[in-house]
Amino acid sequence: MSAAKPATLITGASSGIGASLARLFAEHGHDVMLAARREPELNAVADGIAAGGHPRPHVVALDLTAPNATQQLGEALRTRGLEPQYVVNNAGFGLLGRAETLDCADQLAMIDLNVRVLTDLSVRFVESLARHRGGILNVASIASFIPGPGMSVYHATKAYVLSFSEGLRRELKPKGVRVTVLCPGPVLTGFQTRAGMCDKHYPSGFLRSADQVAREGYEGLMKGRSTVVPGMQNKIVPWLPRLLPRAMLADSVYARLRTWEDV
Repeated sequence: MSAAKPATLITGASSGIGASLARLFAEHGHDVMLAARREPELNAVADGIAAGGHPRPHVVALDLTAPNATQQLGEALRTRGLEPQYVVNNAGFGLLGRAETLDCADQLAMIDLNVRVLTDLSVRFVESLARHRGGILNVASIASFIPGPGMSVYHATKAYVLSFSEGLRRELKPKGVRVTVLCPGPVLTGFQTRAGMCDKHYPSGFLRSADQVAREGYEGLMKGRSTVVPGMQNKIVPWLPRLLPRAMLADSVYARLRTWEDV
């Protein structure tokens, strides 16, 4: 029996949905470890949680795509006497533009973070997750359900997250480990800046706040739900491939993106 204390590991926790999830887990009594590249922002989130009367989260500043970064996270947990009860894979980014014109290295880095790192952290701590009857929350997107010309690589990475999470959920069911995939629509966070989508306008009703998305994701994980799509309008998107040909969906998505930028 391990003497390590159960904790929640949250990646991409320096802002947006990740920071909101960190606050929620802390409010519900979880020890939290925050991981992201930007140490000042991580410390600001941790300080805000502590100021609210909760234990200050542990902070690990690192580039998750760096060699051995996931091993470093495991070591950081061990040196603090912690082991994961929950893993929240929130780190990720997107890029707006045609795949042929976007920087290839940037797109491969997107695949590395959105797919490889998420997969690594989803399987690395399974035994401790099972020990503590915990689970995994993987953050995907409504982009998971439809083709995305103009953001082709991003949509493909999120389709992977959805499929992988659904499969892993069934595999880990006998161990009592919950796996939930969170598929938000548009949320105004630093994601838009990184993707080159600043000052874009979204259809009415699709936008949700980071706090709203985090709360629905947290509740879905705790209830053992498979997939969480926050917002009534966003819930339409998973049904579209059942109603329309995928080629028509691709044309529609591309037309929308072209109104934002000449991609």
